[in-house]
Amino acid sequence: EPTKRSHHFNFRGQEDCDRTLPLNFTVNCTSACIVDMSTIPGLSYEHVIEVAPGFYNIRGVFKFKGIIDIGTHMSLVKLKNGNFLVLDAAPLEDKAKEEFDALTDNGSKVEACLNTHPFHTLAIPDFHAAYPKIPLYGCPRHIRTLNNIAWAGAVNDCKLMSRWEPEIEMRIPAGSEFNNPKPEKTNHFSSVFVFHKESRTIHVDDTIMVVQNPGFFLKTFGKMKTDTMTFHPSIKDVGLYPTPEAPLQFRDWVQAIILDWDFDNICGAHLGNKIGGAKEQLQDCLSKATKSLEKLSKKNEKKNPSEDNGEEGKVALNIKGCECG
Repeated sequence: EPTKRSHHFNFRGQEDCDRTLPLNFTVNCTSACIVDMSTIPGLSYEHVIEVAPGFYNIRGVFKFKGIIDIGTHMSLVKLKNGNFLVLDAAPLEDKAKEEFDALTDNGSKVEACLNTHPFHTLAIPDFHAAYPKIPLYGCPRHIRTLNNIAWAGAVNDCKLMSRWEPEIEMRIPAGSEFNNPKPEKTNHFSSVFVFHKESRTIHVDDTIMVVQNPGFFLKTFGKMKTDTMTFHPSIKDVGLYPTPEAPLQFRDWVQAIILDWDFDNICGAHLGNKIGGAKEQLQDCLSKATKSLEKLSKKNEKKNPSEDNGEEGKVALNIKGCECG
């Protein structure tokens, strides 16, 4: 739709700002009026990415080993009642926070923030400080380690996972440890998959790695290619339970996702999003991994069952050093 520039559009008494508006869109208000930016057609953002109608993604900075920026993310889902769900917390720079506030009316339209990955932890305290009234739900590890936060509950609670159905569906990968993944430094495999039906979009963290534009270092030394999709490297060792069943359970679980969910987009925590064609790319990713998963299953048949890395009860509260977002 054709657009024109507007230089006299004032939000909540802030200085006049420049926004892109449709030609047929007019506003008559004073600096004190409240404008619901999420309902304005054609409004453009710099940091908030509209993946599809009703689904927004914000990319953040996370430097692996403190050097290589592999990125992190958070998403916002607009519900049919006009409110939002926030998926994960990411560091918000000033401009990104302004856009988040404009979209959610300073957070007042957010029903909950669901933190979906056990090791995506670093931005949670700042998000909670900025929006203390937003109910926070975390992975069991979040609740154990960030025990100074008044958590609303666990994200893997069955009632919570079905609370926003049929608009939102959530699943946790089979064959992997979600509650207490070990060893903490390397087993960052499992996370909650969140599917928004209307936008045909899946939000996922480390389980699936969506690679869009890897930098020179990742291309050269990480052997990563542009516009590819793969599973987290720990799938080869500690990511799945060391049982014959686990690799096959995960394979079948992913195939069920592909069959059950009508998705076209995947927002991944690190290295980018796949907008359009995500289902086909995930099917290709699974097909390429199937032989390795079957080989791992046979290898696990020869293992001693006592080598289980999903050991419960020994919780290491090492919040520093193991986080990945």
